[in-house]
Amino acid sequence: MDMNTESEKIQKLNKLLKGIRIAMLTTTETDGTLRSRPMATQQQDFDGQLWFFTGKSSHKVIEIGQDYHVNLAYADPSDNRYISISGTATITTDREKAKELWNPMLKAWFPKGLEDPDLALLCVTPSQAEYWDSPGSGVVHAIGFVKAILTGHRATPGDHAKMSLH
Repeated sequence: MDMNTESEKIQKLNKLLKGIRIAMLTTTETDGTLRSRPMATQQQDFDGQLWFFTGKSSHKVIEIGQDYHVNLAYADPSDNRYISISGTATITTDREKAKELWNPMLKAWFPKGLEDPDLALLCVTPSQAEYWDSPGSGVVHAIGFVKAILTGHRATPGDHAKMSLH
């Protein structure tokens, strides 16, 4: 797919992200150290922003307050799909958006539900994305690697691209 428009890029990312709920969110600590932690994506379809519930008192909120540049890494090893998204993060307490994204499982982290005083949303707006997508069985990939070794040609295990957004 030759992606020229913003809409085509968003559609491609939506397709790649489908079914992968957990992302590793990387922020920068005050001393410059990179820190990653798992976060559950709260949106079913990617429309140009990715949403996560978080606590207002969490370290990631403090880190984002000092440097709003973040990275999200998604992986589905069973389908050989990997996505890295760089962008900017904002924190909001928009109750309407929280209500739209809420599901009862979140009570494990926010016992008072939508009225929890520590409840916040973290919104990531991507600026760049890079993906590796090579669906197929392990046997198909193994044959491709063996063929590359035997022929001396580089293995081409699937689709890979880097895209700018916004």
